[in-house]
Amino acid sequence: MMFEPVQPYISPQHRVKFAIWPWECEGAARLRRAVFCDEQGIFDGDDRDAIDDRAVTIVALSDQCGWDDEVVGTVRIHTGDAPGEWWGSRLAVCKAYRRQAGLGTSLIRLAVSSAHAQGATRFLANVQSRNVLLFQRLHWISLGETSFHGHPHHHMQADLSFYPPIADGAAGFVTRTAEIA
Repeated sequence: MMFEPVQPYISPQHRVKFAIWPWECEGAARLRRAVFCDEQGIFDGDDRDAIDDRAVTIVALSDQCGWDDEVVGTVRIHTGDAPGEWWGSRLAVCKAYRRQAGLGTSLIRLAVSSAHAQGATRFLANVQSRNVLLFQRLHWISLGETSFHGHPHHHMQADLSFYPPIADGAAGFVTRTAEIA
């Protein structure tokens, strides 16, 4: 008898929150290295920079029987140079979870909404060109094309009126995703 290989379990439920535990921060760093260094080759060895010292790391955690299991998505947010200016960067989703509609969207939602709650009057990001359509669907506008680390990006701004403030980013929220056909 021939058996089919067992596919890994992909949780349809995720908790999106600020990373407050060491394992969450370490998982976010591992995921960023896997995506931006190993997979995309944007950085050599590690993508950490000076912004990490002041940024808030946000994670999406898979659910295993009601327990937070592993970091399957991440993004970071931080203040900019101008008063009220906030930035998001290093949005990454684990390869096995990219077919989950809504996971990246949930990370973006908490990023912008929690910055909004902390006084953001403008929220910006340099978005890889291949992801511009997703951001436009989420009420972002392109302010122009640019090159970032030698790769094509769009300088984009979120419409804050579509992102009500979320004051407790450490608690975050639970979201259900669906597999994209």
